[in-house]
Amino acid sequence: MADVSHTSYLPPILTFCAGAVVAVPLFRKLGQSAVLGYLAAGIVIGPSVLALIADPDAIRGIAEIGVVLLLFLVGLELQPSRLYSMRKDILGAGLSQMALSALVIGTVAWWFGFSVGGGVAVGLALALSATSIALQVLEERSDGHEAYGRRTFSILLFQDISIAPALAILPLLATTGAAKGSTAQALASLGLALLAIAGIVLAGRYVLNPFFRILAKSGAKEVMTAAALLVVLGAALLMEHVGLSMAMGAFLAGVLLAESHFRHELEADIEPFRGVLLGLFFMAVGMSLDLKLVLDNALLLALAAPLLVLFKIAVAAAILRVSCSSTTEAIRAGALLSPAGEFAFVLLPLGVSLGLLDEQQGAIVTALAALSMLIGPVVAKLIDAWLLARVVPETIEEDFSDAGGASVIVVGFGRFGQVVTQALLLQHIDVTVIDSDVERIRSAAKFGFKIYYGDGTRLDVLRAAGAEKARIICVCIDDRAAALRIVEMAKAEFPQARLHARAFDRVHAIELMKADVDYQMRETFESALGFGRVTLEGLGLNYDEASLVIEHVRDRDAQRMEIQFHEGIAAGIDKVPRVTPEPLVQPKGKSKALTAETQEAIEDGGAEIAIGGVGEPER
Repeated sequence: MADVSHTSYLPPILTFCAGAVVAVPLFRKLGQSAVLGYLAAGIVIGPSVLALIADPDAIRGIAEIGVVLLLFLVGLELQPSRLYSMRKDILGAGLSQMALSALVIGTVAWWFGFSVGGGVAVGLALALSATSIALQVLEERSDGHEAYGRRTFSILLFQDISIAPALAILPLLATTGAAKGSTAQALASLGLALLAIAGIVLAGRYVLNPFFRILAKSGAKEVMTAAALLVVLGAALLMEHVGLSMAMGAFLAGVLLAESHFRHELEADIEPFRGVLLGLFFMAVGMSLDLKLVLDNALLLALAAPLLVLFKIAVAAAILRVSCSSTTEAIRAGALLSPAGEFAFVLLPLGVSLGLLDEQQGAIVTALAALSMLIGPVVAKLIDAWLLARVVPETIEEDFSDAGGASVIVVGFGRFGQVVTQALLLQHIDVTVIDSDVERIRSAAKFGFKIYYGDGTRLDVLRAAGAEKARIICVCIDDRAAALRIVEMAKAEFPQARLHARAFDRVHAIELMKADVDYQMRETFESALGFGRVTLEGLGLNYDEASLVIEHVRDRDAQRMEIQFHEGIAAGIDKVPRVTPEPLVQPKGKSKALTAETQEAIEDGGAEIAIGGVGEPER
């Protein structure tokens, strides 16, 4: 009979996997963080609801390794050069937000009966923000490079850095309390901790890089993975041995390897373990929540959660406003920073385990952190919609009094239009440029360009700009639909003017051809041909030979474009250059087809690959 003793591990593993597979996609579908999905799954499968896992503490030790690996990856991202370039926002706004929020929240907790150490733990935990939620919202809005997005990221970065000191402070507070005033014991613990930190720093500086370099020469990827886990878990174990948190050791190891040549490989090796174990950690936090206790304090939590969110918005917005952000930017950034962060679920259980918080206090504050993560994004969306509704797009007066008589009208002064205009001005050709972006007009004025404010899709604006006398109208905007509207209108109203239009891609170019423009140019086509010519020269062809090849490609493309104009986008595939792939090394044996379709293609000699498929939106 087969040994089935190992099967006792399968039910809990399957339970965790099923909970994650159901809860996380559901919460992401609802626009919430995956962290909340893991917490909800943990609550449902834990003792408070279905009791599928009776003892959450049994898996907590393994789950905490997920936090250790997360801190290691956070450390890897903190390259000193990057931190230095952002030092003003990090040390200014980041430090102020963290310190003020933690101080006020901790004081309120102490006023409600928490110990001093417990107040510090609560203050630090709830002052942190949800990095995953904030970055997700910035990505959805495409605002990562906006001023408020950059400042939000700087504050989040400082919070990530502050995790390590927070993890060090809590054990020291617990040690001091346990010593009952024994200064010698507290100093001894602090000295031992500093000695261990110094050891990790020295090892990271002089040992780790040569160590990984030797292992890399072996060519065994699995050895590098094992070495990465050895370094992370070894540093974590050392920190735990001296009374600090395992996560702090992993964080230090990550920081010391942040400038290493092996950083990206280590990140790729650790990431799969981190994702699974971190999800398990958050599920363990959810399982440990006493749902009855939370429900008994439902009114308190219902009041405290929105107050916490609004307080954090106010603090962050005030600090950013003082640091020269506009009111709108400051409030938008503050709203993103309002939910409690993922590390609250690291610091609060640590505070409970150290005796700084009792079980009841830990459960209530953990529930408060989870609720803030639930309502924080909703509040941020409402505030953002309200702010944007109040913003009136800036305009300037349309004044074309001195714009008549130009030979060329350029509609759109973005990257494309700027290059076109420079070529015309070098020949002293009169140009009237129209754009509807106020900031772009002001920037252009600094370089001596005269740009007229107006919407180029409006007939009255084109008339005022002198389109009736223009010889050429250049449509250089990046809105394909608006470009077609301008072309159709100009064709009907200003027949004396030639129409030159910027095309977004091949399909748009054909649409413009059907609108009877005199000339169209795909925005990346010529630059790509120039790039290809220089690449050919880099491979040994002289300028004339490379130019001849590029001219051949250009001719074939023009022929294909003409065929597609008459027969549709799928036509003219025979004009696309084709290559027959050849192996870089001699195969050890004859290849075999995996499907009947592949076998048929081989027998027909169809092992060619077309460059630029029919359905591809070529530029």
